[in-house]
Amino acid sequence: MGINIRKFVKNAIVEDNGRGDLFFDIAPKGRFTARVIAKDDGVLAGVKYARVLARAEKFDCKFLIKDGEHVSKGDVIAELEGKASVLLSSERTFLNLLQHASGIATSANSYAKLLEGSDVVLLDTRKTRPQLRNFEKYASRIGGAINHRLGLDDCLMLKDTHLKTIDNLEEFVKKARKRISWVTKIEIECETFSQVQEAMHAGADIIMCDNMNPDEIREVAVFRDEKYPHILLEASGNITQKTIESYLDTGINAISSGSIIHQATWLDFSMKFD
Repeated sequence: MGINIRKFVKNAIVEDNGRGDLFFDIAPKGRFTARVIAKDDGVLAGVKYARVLARAEKFDCKFLIKDGEHVSKGDVIAELEGKASVLLSSERTFLNLLQHASGIATSANSYAKLLEGSDVVLLDTRKTRPQLRNFEKYASRIGGAINHRLGLDDCLMLKDTHLKTIDNLEEFVKKARKRISWVTKIEIECETFSQVQEAMHAGADIIMCDNMNPDEIREVAVFRDEKYPHILLEASGNITQKTIESYLDTGINAISSGSIIHQATWLDFSMKFD
């Protein structure tokens, strides 16, 4: 993971600098100090990545607030010191990392707070921006969500599109068990109670109750508890902060939401020279 972060940060720097910052060679000499200041309230994230950037670009960086801690408008998040040329060429990338990650962490935290006191866990999804999955999933974790799949290789999920290609689900699951790792789970997406019955009988480890309302999920949970108590239930599909609490007493084990990441709004931070 450390290598991936360094590569990610290096690519971000190269992307912004292009053939070279035109201010770099004519910048005033000497060392300068600056501060990163919050202009919004939220949960801070991106510190892990920003520190890698500071080391790569060789400027001093002291964070006064840690990943996962709350920030308020006006808070000084970090104190920086280095050459003007380096600080200024790094400014936008440094702030982008913090703002983007903090927006996702703040979004995840707003959902996670609604699940406090329950046994239901909050999951994110694979609805992430291309090439940014590790970064966005990290920010989601900082905010209090648990990562669902990081990719297609860590859980076999059969969604509606997969199921359209499968004639015999039970036989397919038996075949899959012989091909995938012994510790890898199989999750099957279901939209109706009859699909749930078929998927559980076929040998699913997890059932995704997709776009089911709370009453429908309660029916699924009762059936699960009676016949297949080892199977986990995940609720997904159009669950918002306004409706999420109505799912907590349905018998599910997890709620997943793509909006944690793809609907997150960046927090606003700025860098000010002393």
